Amino acid sequence: MSWNDPKSLWWQHAVCYQVYVRSFADSDGDGVGDLAGITARLPHLRDLGVDALWITPFYTSPQKDHGYDVADYTDVDPLFGTLADADALIARAHELDLRVIVDVVPNHTSDQHAWFRAALAAGPGSPERARYHFRDVDPAAPDVPPNNWESVFGGPAWTKVPDARGDQWYLHLFDATQPDLDWRNPEVADLFDDVLRFWLDRGVDGFRVDVAHGLHKEVNLRDQVRDAGEPAEDTRLIDRRHHDEPMWDQPEVHDVYRRWRRVLDAASTPGRERIAVAEAWTRTPESMAAFVRRDELHQAFNFAWLMAPWSAVAFAEVVTHSLAAVEPVGALPTWVLSNHDVDRHVSRYGGGERGLARARAATLTMLALPGSAYLYQGEELGLEQVDVAPEHRQDPVWFRTGEVGRDGCRVPVPWGGTEPPFEFGPGEGQPWIPQPAEWKALTVEAQLGDEGSTLSFYRRALAARRAHADPAGDDLEVVSSADDVLVLRRGPLTVVVNCSDRSVALPAGTVVAASSPVAGGSLPPDSAAWLV
Repeated sequence: MSWNDPKSLWWQHAVCYQVYVRSFADSDGDGVGDLAGITARLPHLRDLGVDALWITPFYTSPQKDHGYDVADYTDVDPLFGTLADADALIARAHELDLRVIVDVVPNHTSDQHAWFRAALAAGPGSPERARYHFRDVDPAAPDVPPNNWESVFGGPAWTKVPDARGDQWYLHLFDATQPDLDWRNPEVADLFDDVLRFWLDRGVDGFRVDVAHGLHKEVNLRDQVRDAGEPAEDTRLIDRRHHDEPMWDQPEVHDVYRRWRRVLDAASTPGRERIAVAEAWTRTPESMAAFVRRDELHQAFNFAWLMAPWSAVAFAEVVTHSLAAVEPVGALPTWVLSNHDVDRHVSRYGGGERGLARARAATLTMLALPGSAYLYQGEELGLEQVDVAPEHRQDPVWFRTGEVGRDGCRVPVPWGGTEPPFEFGPGEGQPWIPQPAEWKALTVEAQLGDEGSTLSFYRRALAARRAHADPAGDDLEVVSSADDVLVLRRGPLTVVVNCSDRSVALPAGTVVAASSPVAGGSLPPDSAAWLV
């Protein structure tokens, strides 16, 4: 097959492991993860069997949103290391046959970015302010924002300029320290062309695009029309409540990604394709598929799988609709169950032994599907959501709204030992978010060599994917979802997922992977199995 045949491209069927940089591994004992810590732990990812890692932002940042507030897109924050550390990480990953995807944050900058500081200094009407969305204060209603948009993190999406004049507002769809860029200004597009090329020149294999459905807003920044009874605030992108969204998923965003595709293609060579994956919280699989047309981005996160309840019918609908949506654009879907913005799926499925059993079954099912899969650090250990004490919460959602926020899925990874910090770093105290003492049974060290552990299960499942799912072709048939038992067929591979509360008989064949012990041709509840 030629290198531009979609079925020959590495990313079409890759398993990518998300590293939340603050919480993966700490090399210097300050309690916060860093680039050197990631580099030291890369053999864990090689042994796990993944193909790539995606690293959350490590750029210069005041850390108001833990790196998603970028002050300099072409340097490393001292908290995480240096550019030399980034180069060493990329080089070591490539030695281990791991691709490296880095986060890019194009919707907004930090309020400490040189552009925003210049905008505040320059004043209304200046070219510097034209890079962002500034609007005049109405003297007749000085406390009324320019429109009724709400921040994803809660509260108004507008803040007055923090100076004595106070004569303008600026737009921030996230925290007030994250002003939105105006992508109708050509300087913005030029900046990000340079950012992409900077990291491509340093050897990265691709980008995860934060808030890819943002960037462009309707040009007049009109009020959002809300149906009767709709809440004012929409504080979670996963929970889209409004039908009218002048701030999201505008047609012009696709022009941005056509431009980016040209940059990525120019940096690609046969066998070394550079890619981008969109974090696009769209309403339908069809609108998600628009981001992966042949001249745009390579992948888009398919959050429908993550959002589905534990149900054979729900899983069947997600699989059917996801594959149908991307088929007209010649793409394959992605699949994901957890990330740094949502509760861990062990907890979403009920927690405890039952939640873990369901999480393993859902993971095994996901790994059987055509397309690529994204794993989130710690899920291979069976980690659950942590109820972080209020005094340790650091998510801006908590500070803006009083809602718990996302800290519970960001607790640092336990590597070894019998008490915190579980070899997260060389320090002796708790890391930046404290780890539960009961995690001593879930460390990498504790699970290695235990054939019944979740870590061993993930290693077997990823090996089985390479041996049985990847060679099976991309045609998938949903055979049945009756009686809360899902049956899928992909070439010679049959997948059975028992979402019911009783054991069910397996079809004829040899079991090559299972999420729970299978005996006597019977599949227990909350389990999945592959047969050939």
